[in-house]
Formats: sequence, structure tokens, C-alpha cells
Amino acid sequence: MTGYVFRWIATLAIAFVAGKLMAKIKMPSILGWLIVGMLLGPHAVGLMPQQILDAGWYKTIIMWMQCAFGVMLGTELIWKKLRSYGKALVVTTLTQSLGTFAVVSLTFGLIFSFLDIPVYLGFVFGGIALATAPAPALSIVNEFHAKGPVTDTLLPMTVLDDVVGIVVFFTVNSLVARQVSGGLVPFYMIPVMIFLPVMIGVVVGFPTGLLLKRKKGKIPTLAILLLGITATMLIGWGINEFLLSGITLNYMLMGVSFAAVFSNIVTPERLNEISEYFAPILGIALLAAIVDLGAPLNHHLILGAGAYTFVYILSRAFGKYFGARVGATIMHLPDSVKKYLGLTLLPHSGVSLVFTGIICTTLLNVPQLAQIVQGTIAAAAVINEFIAVIAAKKGFELAGEIKKER
Repeated sequence: MTGYVFRWIATLAIAFVAGKLMAKIKMPSILGWLIVGMLLGPHAVGLMPQQILDAGWYKTIIMWMQCAFGVMLGTELIWKKLRSYGKALVVTTLTQSLGTFAVVSLTFGLIFSFLDIPVYLGFVFGGIALATAPAPALSIVNEFHAKGPVTDTLLPMTVLDDVVGIVVFFTVNSLVARQVSGGLVPFYMIPVMIFLPVMIGVVVGFPTGLLLKRKKGKIPTLAILLLGITATMLIGWGINEFLLSGITLNYMLMGVSFAAVFSNIVTPERLNEISEYFAPILGIALLAAIVDLGAPLNHHLILGAGAYTFVYILSRAFGKYFGARVGATIMHLPDSVKKYLGLTLLPHSGVSLVFTGIICTTLLNVPQLAQIVQGTIAAAAVINEFIAVIAAKKGFELAGEIKKER
């Protein structure tokens, strides 16, 4: 076991360096993590072999990391902020996210109906596609000090987009879980699979929030936070192991709800302090989660998924751009928002890879379908991210919110 742990840590270290190299060429670090996971996984070099991926200790660590990663999303779900965003932002968020879901699901549903592939897999692609990865666009805002209507619309939209993406994706995931189980999962279990992880997070998040409100200092804060994440994961694991045999609850969703609760209890200043303390741990959790997603990917599958990847990237871009444009037009937002907001919403890789890992777990009993999803999204994550970062930056430039490079 010690040797496998060392090999896993070595893989993470190499992925970390690759992420830094990606950042040097102005690309997201996450691409380096994914590529290293794939190259060093069991289908390539094998530094991180299948024995590690199947080990109980490894699966437990990844469950914890998924909870920790969910904290990043949960800390953005502040009720006062969500309520203050207004009708225009809510409508535009819904049109671009649900519009993307509809376009991608319909496109793949039609393709799969002709290829004798289950049509529900089209909704899987739609559920993955509607989410937006905010980090690339937000890093452009910070780096170039973007200011204007597009920036003002994008920043709160990233939060609302997370909410819609989580609800739609986990609803699709639950429906697919019932489908692939051959009906063995009772219909009433679908809302249970969505809301039980939320309730677990709430139960642990409330006392954690009260403790974080009272205790100050870096060490006590991290101790409380890490204890809360661990308790959330262990409760979820216990329920999954002993009460819901054959059904997999989602640990990221537990982390989201856990963080959302304590984030609404503490003050904004205290939340910023907590997030700053937790940032290094969050970085490690994200690194491990993305390497875990890249490791099982077979590069032969990626090369063979060219047609699906091409369709996925185009249909998602169409849904995001025109969905945002329709919503902005309905709500009479400024012309720059109508024309260029959609370009800033194209980055996708981080969220898509996390969702892919979740859905592939759900599709464990139908590996041929899991391979289609893995190959398509892995290739799209790499290709789309290069295109999307350039497009997002160009969108801000065309909107006149950052100066063009000389």
C-alpha cells in the first residue's frame, strides 16, 4: 500500500508542475492536471495503475476531496446576494443555462436515436453542458481589470449558473440512475438522491457555522472546517453503505450544501477569511479530483470520439451564446451584454470533468455508455478550453471593457 500511496503523491506532484506550466502560457492549470492524469494513468504510462483507482483507501480520499471541492461552490450561495440580483439576471441565467441543456440534449438525442444508443444519454450530455466554469473568465476580469455591463452581469451570473447547473445535472443523474438500474431504483428514490445529500450538508453545516462564527484564528478555523467536511463525508458514506445499498449519493452536493449553510451564518468578512485559510486545501482537493478524472481515460477513446466532441462543442456554444442573447434581449439589457455575454460563458472544463466523474459512476453497469461520455467530454475539455479562454477575453475586448493588447 505504501508504494501505491507514494506513486499517487508523485502523480499529483507532476500534475501540479504541469498546471504551473499551463499557467505560464496563460491557460488554465486544470488542463495540465487532466493531461497528466491521463498520461500517467493505467491506459498509458501506468505510474497511477488501476490498483490505486480500485483501492478502498483511495476511494475514501476522493470522496473527501469531492466534499471539499463542493465547498468552493457552496460559499458562493449567499442568500442576500442571490435575492439582490434581480429579475433580469435570473431570466438571462435561465435562458442561457436551460437553453444550452435543451439544445445539447435535443442534438444528441436525435443522433443517438439513429445510432441505436439510449436516448437518455443525450440528456446526460445536456446536463453536463449547461454548467459554466467561472474561473477562466473571472481570472480575465481580475488580470485586465474589466469593468462594464458585461462584467457586472457575469459576476453574479456565475453563482446563479452554479445553482441551476447543480439542480438540473443531479436531477438528470438521478433519472439516469433509475434507468440503468432497470427500474430497480424506486421512483421515490429520485428526490431522495437529490435532497438527502443536501440535508446531510445542512445538518452538519449549521453547527459548523455557529462554531465558525465564534472561533477565530487560522488553526481553529481550519480545524472546525476540516472536521465538518469529514463529518459530512462520513455520514454520507454511512447512509450510502448501510441504508441505501446499490445507490450512490453525491459527495460534492453534500459539500455544496454544507458550505452554503455556514456561509449564510457567518459575516461576509469572516467568510472571506475562512475562504482564504481554506484556499490551499481546496487547491489540493481540486487537483486530486481532476487527476482522478483523467487517470481512467483511455486516449484511444478520446481520439475515437472526434465526431461527438465536435458536435458537443458546437451545440454547447450555440446554446450558451444564443441563450444569453435571448434572455438579455427579453430583459432589455445593454447591447454589449446581448452581443458578448455569451462569449464569456464558454469556459467549461472544471465543472464538466467533475460532472463526468459523477455520471460515469452512475453508468458503471453500462461501461460502453460511460466510455462515450468520458471520451467526448475529456476531448472537449481540452479543445474547448483553449477556444473558450480566447473567446472570453475577446468578448470583454469587443464589449469595450478591457483595453486591447498593443
